[in-house]
Amino acid sequence: MINIETITVHARKCVLPPRCWRLKCVSIINEAEPAFLEHPALMTSVPKITTPTAPVTYFALIPAAGIGVRMGGAVPKQYLTVAGQTILRHTVQAFLASPPISHTYVVVSAEDVYVEEALAGLDKVSILRCGGATRRETVRNGLDAIESHNKLNGKIGGQDWVLVHDAARPGLTPALISKLIEQVGNHTTGGLLALPVVDTVKRVANGKVTTISRDGLWLAQTPQMFRHAALSAALDASFHAAVEITDESSAMEATGQVPILVEGHACNLKVTLPSDLTLLESYLISS
Repeated sequence: MINIETITVHARKCVLPPRCWRLKCVSIINEAEPAFLEHPALMTSVPKITTPTAPVTYFALIPAAGIGVRMGGAVPKQYLTVAGQTILRHTVQAFLASPPISHTYVVVSAEDVYVEEALAGLDKVSILRCGGATRRETVRNGLDAIESHNKLNGKIGGQDWVLVHDAARPGLTPALISKLIEQVGNHTTGGLLALPVVDTVKRVANGKVTTISRDGLWLAQTPQMFRHAALSAALDASFHAAVEITDESSAMEATGQVPILVEGHACNLKVTLPSDLTLLESYLISS
């Protein structure tokens, strides 16, 4: 039996366009670069982070409002079936199997017609129908929804951790989640899974090919783990400063904070093209 509760979230008016000020979130819960650093709006908007002394809680936030244009499928890529289950279900189950995670939130668009079936029967999962037009909007709306949902029982604080993870990375494992949490520990900023670049890197510009040193280059993965209040403030600051961000870490970096990189694994690949599905399936079946 699935209980459906409606959560109304009032987003901060300084964050999103007027159409996003009032968000309707339906929660389904089963019972059982250096130039950024000089921008004054970014440097003054994020509060100083202190190492908490009280116990903290870990939440998972999965933005799943995208449609996966490059996959070219009939349904959004997170609802494609791989190794017997949808990509999204595989992704969510990694967090459900991770003891430190208190609750998992999946943020989808208000019009999503697939998610309830995809996640039917799972415990400790809430579906938030407040996805935005961009990843930043979707994550920011989700953070507000998590805060509203947990204020009712006092389970959320500004120093609690939120692990933001791509819906289309179903190869994530509980071991990788634990590794990230353990290595980040009480770091003042947070961190993310990433892979060091091992191939030779080429740049093509104006018809000319040049080789770039791979020293110090990493490929960002998810989860990306930051404290609720700090990530919310960083996303707000990047919006006000009109800074383009591609992930949560880039928002934190733009405010002068320095996340740590925790080595991930190739199994945690992001499904982007149809050819990724075969490799992904081999990882899922072997695990």
